Amino acid sequence: MARRKGNKGLTCGFLIWAIQVYNISLSVKVIDFPCGQTYPSDSAEIVLKDDLDKVNLEELPLFSLETLANATDQFHDDNMLGKGGFGPVYKGKLADGKEIAVKRLSAASGQGMEEFMNEVVVISKLQHRNLVKLLGCCAEKEEKILVYEYMRNKSLDVFLFDPSHPSQKFLDWKKRFGIIEGIGRGLLYLHRDSILKIIHRDMKPSNVLLDEDWNPKISDFGMARIFGGNQDQANTGRVVGTYGYMAPEYAMEGRFSEKSDVYSFGVLMLEIVSGKKNTSFYNQEWSLSLLGCAWKLWNEDNGLTFIDQTIYKAESHGEMVRCIHIALLCVQEFPKDRPTISTVLAMLSREIVDLPVPEQPVFAEKWNRSHVTSSQQSQMGVSINDVTLTMLDGR
Repeated sequence: MARRKGNKGLTCGFLIWAIQVYNISLSVKVIDFPCGQTYPSDSAEIVLKDDLDKVNLEELPLFSLETLANATDQFHDDNMLGKGGFGPVYKGKLADGKEIAVKRLSAASGQGMEEFMNEVVVISKLQHRNLVKLLGCCAEKEEKILVYEYMRNKSLDVFLFDPSHPSQKFLDWKKRFGIIEGIGRGLLYLHRDSILKIIHRDMKPSNVLLDEDWNPKISDFGMARIFGGNQDQANTGRVVGTYGYMAPEYAMEGRFSEKSDVYSFGVLMLEIVSGKKNTSFYNQEWSLSLLGCAWKLWNEDNGLTFIDQTIYKAESHGEMVRCIHIALLCVQEFPKDRPTISTVLAMLSREIVDLPVPEQPVFAEKWNRSHVTSSQQSQMGVSINDVTLTMLDGR
């Protein structure tokens, strides 16, 4: 069962680690903590160990490995819900009958303790109906496991891109539009309304989970970054994300901001409207990517051709084409030209009626690694299989 430990020393050590990882700005050189210990603010001596006691948050339950193994029938393949860059996710059931999703770090994963702790820190402090709820974690022996609420309808990519899925027909336009708005509200909370300003950095359909009422919940915060104070953007030499969803300034230069999340959201919107996956779509006749195809058809006033014909209804035509238009504003090349997520939501709800004309997306042609230099490639962590990968590059 879940258990808590109230060890103040461990909580202090955890706070010191969080300060180091997230580069929280401090005006003094020495920090005094309630536990009575004093540490220099630039100390590099704190080392996290992969045992249960070192992953301790006062408000977050810690599950034993035995509990989670029993809940998933010893992590049996029959209970596997899917697999991502972090590792496999299993459906489990606790002794009290509560269903859970168990995300287990794979030994072969490119992610490790930093991403694991990053997700614990970020998601444990956030609560919103459009964010997945973290129920607890486990860091026992060599295992790193996160425990989430179970989402009965799995992830958005299953319904959009798997034509054999028996429930795909339920994702009509009304539900798709509700999912678009819900994802937008979740991003607005992360960017503007939460106690922490969060940039997700890996928005894609497989990281959007759907509950039994088809409400979308943003998940997977292992790559998220916390912004402090009035910080608007940051640079990194460690580019993380998924091929096809990264904004050009982030993919090429490592610059990210809330506008890079807006870019990913724009790609998501186009996928939801078209039912096609950006990373695998290619128009042979025009040599265009999904983004380029959307811009061409919209620019020619032929948005109908872009829309998923399985959900098309004449009475929703205007709303569908408007969504394409808004999405194209989100995927413009320069961050300054993209709307904020609050403006996007106002456009979707028609609080803002008149929309500006979008520029052609920079990745209008089929984008591949030939667009960047070998030096840039070495810094990029991308995937052509919708799995998040990272690579480190010294700065």
